[in-house]
Amino acid sequence: MAIHPAHLFVALTHGIFLCAKYKDFSNKMEYTKKYNELKSVFNPEIKEIKIPGSDIRVVNSEFRSNIVKNIFFNKNDVSITENTSFSYPVFVPVNKQSKKVILLLHGLNERSWIKYLVWAYYLSLSTESYVILFPISFHINRSPVLWKDPRAMLPFLQERKTTYSEIDMSSFANIALSNRLTEDPMRFFNSGYQTVCDIEKLMIRLKKGEHDVVPGCSEVNIFAYSIGAFLAQIIMMGNPKNLFSESRLFMFCGGSVFSNMHGTSKLIMDSLAYDKLYSFYMNNFEKEIMRKNSWIDYIRSSQIGMAFRSMIDLGRFKTIRENMLQRLKEQIRSVALTKDAVIPARGIVETMNFRTNKMSYPAEVWDFPYPYSHENPFPVFNIPLSREVDRSFERLFTEAISFLA
Repeated sequence: MAIHPAHLFVALTHGIFLCAKYKDFSNKMEYTKKYNELKSVFNPEIKEIKIPGSDIRVVNSEFRSNIVKNIFFNKNDVSITENTSFSYPVFVPVNKQSKKVILLLHGLNERSWIKYLVWAYYLSLSTESYVILFPISFHINRSPVLWKDPRAMLPFLQERKTTYSEIDMSSFANIALSNRLTEDPMRFFNSGYQTVCDIEKLMIRLKKGEHDVVPGCSEVNIFAYSIGAFLAQIIMMGNPKNLFSESRLFMFCGGSVFSNMHGTSKLIMDSLAYDKLYSFYMNNFEKEIMRKNSWIDYIRSSQIGMAFRSMIDLGRFKTIRENMLQRLKEQIRSVALTKDAVIPARGIVETMNFRTNKMSYPAEVWDFPYPYSHENPFPVFNIPLSREVDRSFERLFTEAISFLA
């Protein structure tokens, strides 16, 4: 029996449609389910972690920071050995010969990778990239374990509340960072600067094929969240040793200048620490770097130093900042959230979308249909809200994957 060409076309089209539907369904990002799975198997003390039901694995790679401590560290920080010798997780894709790497940078005051495991998993699965979760200086496992121990932090919390009676948002979770930034706001810059130096060292190892897990790579992109986005933005603008000339950066809940951030949060820092930090960088930082030594000269004159200085406030080195961002207009994207109170969408848009005559903008503002916050954009809920979280997660990471793949 002969088949009419029109019927054949319909049949083929229907078959292609079903295959496409099946492919989309098979790759569906089940955030809530995968979050619980990865949380149950991840262990930063184990060298290699197998993920049940997946060919992706996690390898904890060793790193040693070789920055010269006595040049700029607060003297009390030199003895924190966790900050100089530590491990970081690498998600190894199914295609182990992949030449692609995504560097994932986290938020301020994070003490665990749990929140980011699903992010890294789907980035690796969908882009066939090695995904490196690299800790910022004095964060995650680069800090003493007691900083995240409520019992150990209780005396410090009680003392702070007694000393500063009108303090807001002081908590077990933020007491270590709050005390440190209140004592020395320069630690904010120092931590970022050390992390930039560490990432530069990591990048050179990756480019030369000297990494213990990742084969020689040709492409390194960045997915960055919150203060990690601030750091990544500065790295892209400063482009140390031209290591990031071809890189792309996708920012989530980030992209704003410092002055438009509001870091007071029970999970980040208390009101006193934020006020001290804000006052220092808005009023004293430029005076502080007028002192004479080789390190200060580097901050004043280097591309990375100027990038940081220009990202403090919209009116500070405005032309330099906008020229740098204009150069990167095809390499950077940002998604802000409507209800983000820590890095508000308005500050991100004002920083990124300064070319008002452009048809498309590097920063978009989204909203999610469930209760969320900057600190927890993808909460773990029971059904039916978990389905909304899964869909929102998939929407965001489909966008990121499309840009970074």
